[in-house]
Order: sequence, then structure tokens, then C-alpha cells
Amino acid sequence: MKCPFCRHPDSRVIDSREIEDGQAIRRRRSCPQCTRRFSTVEESVLSVVKRSGVTEPFSRSKVVLGVRRACQGRPVDEDALALLAQQVEETVRASGQAEVPSQEVGLAILGPLRVLDEVAYLRFASVYRSFDSAADFAAEIEAMRADADRAEAPPGEHGPPLPVG
Repeated sequence: MKCPFCRHPDSRVIDSREIEDGQAIRRRRSCPQCTRRFSTVEESVLSVVKRSGVTEPFSRSKVVLGVRRACQGRPVDEDALALLAQQVEETVRASGQAEVPSQEVGLAILGPLRVLDEVAYLRFASVYRSFDSAADFAAEIEAMRADADRAEAPPGEHGPPLPVG
């Protein structure tokens, strides 16, 4: 790291600390040439590769914007949208990849959105998964009901008993 004061090409790290919930590192540095101190912030860059092949930085605000459209007219507040965007970013970063396909971002949105608001989930899924007919909606609703029934069933009772023999 070049010194911002004397442009010496090297510096010594004095202290390092995680900031922004571990998304960045703040380093305190010292220049061996002029002995002045300065700070740097290092962030990992997460890029999204769109279907067209264009790469752009991940943006929580774009996630919020897309989900907000799906939540239009629904009782969902801005704090819930911000939390959902944070969950999506954490999920995508957990993949460990520097470049993530936009498809994976969409999949990461579907889970938390389904928990947040089922109607908004269906709206988002209809665009994201390119529903073509009412049958697509019916199939998704049926899958949601089946998941809800499994979640409500007592442990060990996930359907009728299987025949023996």
C-alpha cells in the first residue's frame, strides 16, 4: 500500500479490525519512510453476473427495489425489506464466490420472501420463474400448502403410513 503522504511504495500494518459486521477490514498503517500513519478500509467485492453476461456490483438497494415491487399493497415495512436484503447478501456471500449469477441472487430472495409474505412471494416467483399460466400459480400454491402441512404435522407424521411387504 502506497503512503498517501510521501508515496513510498510500502507500509507496515499496525492494527486490523473487522467493521460492518465482518464485511470489511479497517487497517491502521505506518509509513517506514515518513513515519506518518494512515488508515485503509478493505472490502471484498461481490459481483453479480446478469443473463446478458454484464457484471455489476451486488447492491442491496436493487434487491429491496425488486422485492418492494412484489410487496406493493402488502403490509410489509421498510425494515423488513432491509433485513431481507441483508439476509440475501449474507446467503450469496456464503457461497464464497466473487462473482455470482443473478439466478442465484433470485433464488436467495425466494426463501426469505416466502416467509415474509406469501402473496409477494407468488408475485416475485411468477416473474422470476416466468409463470406462463394459471396452472403455474396453482402448482406453486399447492407446493406451498404441502410445505405448510408438513410443517404443521407432529414429528414422525409426514404423510400416510407406507404399506409393508
